[in-house]
Parts: sequence; structure tokens; C-alpha cells
Amino acid sequence: MDTSFAHLPKPVTLEGYGVRLIPLSLSHAPGLRAAAADGELWQLRVTSVPSPDDTEDYITNALNAQAEGHMLPFAVLDDHGTILGTTRYHDIVPAIARLEIGYTWYAGSRQRTHVNTACKLLLLQHAFEQLGAAIVGWRTDNFNVASQRAIERLGAKRDGVLRHHALRRDGTVRDTVMYSLLTGEWPEVRAHLLYLLTRPR
Repeated sequence: MDTSFAHLPKPVTLEGYGVRLIPLSLSHAPGLRAAAADGELWQLRVTSVPSPDDTEDYITNALNAQAEGHMLPFAVLDDHGTILGTTRYHDIVPAIARLEIGYTWYAGSRQRTHVNTACKLLLLQHAFEQLGAAIVGWRTDNFNVASQRAIERLGAKRDGVLRHHALRRDGTVRDTVMYSLLTGEWPEVRAHLLYLLTRPR
């Protein structure tokens, strides 16, 4: 039985619901620095936001991982072309049609808006409907409660916790909370995300 992707993940532009996800490049460094400065996000202990001096290396590492075939990074823009942040597919495993969504962060002023819901809808729609993913996963720091709530609002299921799993930037070791969504669960989650984006406010 073939369990691989119908189409291998490759750079693509995803657009809709007031956001545009375009393939990440080094030309996005100034915009990402500006987005991270909106809230000084690199100061947060439980995120992967690069400091201003580390932005080019952050992008280069993402592009190297893309060349190796296990990541696909995007810059997130609004309708006016302003860079809001970044996200990516990662831990791509073609043989079992699995990928994860992560390394996601947005400018402080764009958090708790429609942006995250819109981006996740576009990424999930592409993963399940174009790539033929069997499962999409997420992972987050055990102390990043805001991220856990955001993932759960999408409709993902909590799989469990990997204890003593990864280094934080401050040298401490985090537990990692794992989530996933199966292809059979996607239609209901898609309807839920569309409702969140179109409901009266």
C-alpha cells in the first residue's frame, strides 16, 4: 500500500483570507526584523524568534533545511505586502505522507487576530488537498500555553508530551507537547476554521 505524498512539498505561494504565504528568502530579512521588533519577540523564552542580529542566519538555516528536503519555510504578508512573520512545514516525511507546521510567529500587533487562523487554513488545505498528507503535526514548549491554546483552537488533537526533549535558547531543556490532525478529521476542521474567519464579529 502506497502511503506517500501524492505530490512532494515544494515552494509555493498560498493566498487568501487577508494573508499571503510566499517562499521565504534572504530578501525578507528586513521585514522579519521589523516584525520581530513589534513586541521584541526574541526576548520570549519559549519561542524560536531570531534576534535582529541572527535573522539572516535564521533564514539561511531554514533554506538549507529546505534544500535537504525536510522543511518548507514561508514569509507571511498582509494584503499590503507588509511582512507579518513566518511559518513553515517541517519534519517532512514523504514515505508516510507526514509533515508538521511550526516555527510560526507573528508581529505582536498581529497576534490574536485572524492571521494565525488564516495561515493555518491555507497550510492545512494545501497539505491535505494538494499534497495528499495523511497527517499534519504540531509541537510546542510545555510552558508556551498560548501556543497550546492556539493549536487546540484549530481542532488538533493532543497526542502527548515528550519529556526532556529539546533545548531552549537559554540552555534549559523543555518538554514538548505534540499535536496532530488526521486527513479524515480535516473536513470538519476546515468547516470550523472557515466559520472562525467569516463569523460576525
